[in-house]
Amino acid sequence: MLETGIITGGFGLAALIALLAGVLSFLSPCVLPIVPPYIAYMGGISMRDLAAEDADHRAARWRTLAAAAFFVLGLSTVFLLLGFAASAFGRYIAQWLDWFNLIAGITIMVFGAHFLGIFRIGFLDREIRMDAGDRGGSAFGAYVLGLAFAFGWTPCIGPQLGMILSLAAQGDSVGRGLGLLGIYAIGLGIPFLLVAAFFPRLTGALGFLKRHMGRIERIMGLLLWTIGLLMLTGGFSQFSYWLLETFPALALIG
Repeated sequence: MLETGIITGGFGLAALIALLAGVLSFLSPCVLPIVPPYIAYMGGISMRDLAAEDADHRAARWRTLAAAAFFVLGLSTVFLLLGFAASAFGRYIAQWLDWFNLIAGITIMVFGAHFLGIFRIGFLDREIRMDAGDRGGSAFGAYVLGLAFAFGWTPCIGPQLGMILSLAAQGDSVGRGLGLLGIYAIGLGIPFLLVAAFFPRLTGALGFLKRHMGRIERIMGLLLWTIGLLMLTGGFSQFSYWLLETFPALALIG
């Protein structure tokens, strides 16, 4: 039975981090550039049709939006399963939690240094693309593609995802793990839906993001490095308690 009190302790702060990590995962160098062609493929249309503004093509984009929703459902399925597994794992490592925090904190800080450009870790610059078959234009195909995306892009989004899994494993509630990974999936999935719905109007914004990919990577690295340091020093829990003391209304969430 899932515990209902998942908004306890540092969940509010962890949830905010999970949402931000999901958005930054979407903006990562091996995800953002392939978003438009993936969306067009899922909807069974061409890139030219996706970018068109006339009424006929708008109807096609609505079908594309539905396919994108199934894509997000597919990747959310994988992330929720990972959240469940991380929470279950967390119960067994409770007696070694200090060591777990030490190892997880150092690992996340190393990933953060990679994105800050201090040094490069080769496998984090590559993605493993899993072929979902020739199923463009179908809801089932989009769902399968979402499953493949969640597994196949792990080397690229792995640092952000690993950070959230580490936070999920620290709790003793399965609901906490499901909640954090669900919020991470929202942060990653909603931008996909926005691009599918408003692609012609977002081409300029997507181009701007691509041109500033270096800065986005550094922001991602700073987030990872800071969270890793907080986990390493115990500052994450202290900061969570400070937030609850400073803003008591946060305790009423959920």
